[in-house]
Amino acid sequence: MMVRHSNGVVSYAPLYRHVFRFVQPHFLADAEKFNIDYPDPTQLDSTADKLRHYRYKKGLLQREVAEYANIERTTYSDYEDTERDYYPLDVMEQIAEVLEVEIIELLDEYNMFLFLGQSRQIKQFRKSLGLTQKVLAAQLGVNKTTYKRWEYGKVRMSKATWQKIFYEI
Repeated sequence: MMVRHSNGVVSYAPLYRHVFRFVQPHFLADAEKFNIDYPDPTQLDSTADKLRHYRYKKGLLQREVAEYANIERTTYSDYEDTERDYYPLDVMEQIAEVLEVEIIELLDEYNMFLFLGQSRQIKQFRKSLGLTQKVLAAQLGVNKTTYKRWEYGKVRMSKATWQKIFYEI
């Protein structure tokens, strides 16, 4: 801002810009209702709901979490959709950091399976049943090569297959 003094000297005073984040009423109401319905995060099964719980608890917007995790806001918004199955662990580590929780507090059973090592767990499961890779692959309706890729950690197993193995066999 330009200031003209009485002696004719012109000086410039710095302009200050204050930015305030206004929490929108629907955000506050959603957060309040969610936290009343689920005061304890151990009541939550999905990663999406756990993310929402901890984000609300910290008073953060989706945009803020997304910026910290270096992902698009729309991608983060998708993370809070309960239809999503898979959450990349590197991104989840960033999100856990900004939410100030351990990553294991955010993960559902399937993503915890991936976090703890898919290949080791599936191999251990197969051996506990006394089956060969070929036999278990046949029982799952997949070819042996696909099964081997899961067991060697080359390919991520889908959530549907994980459920079939650990809940139906």
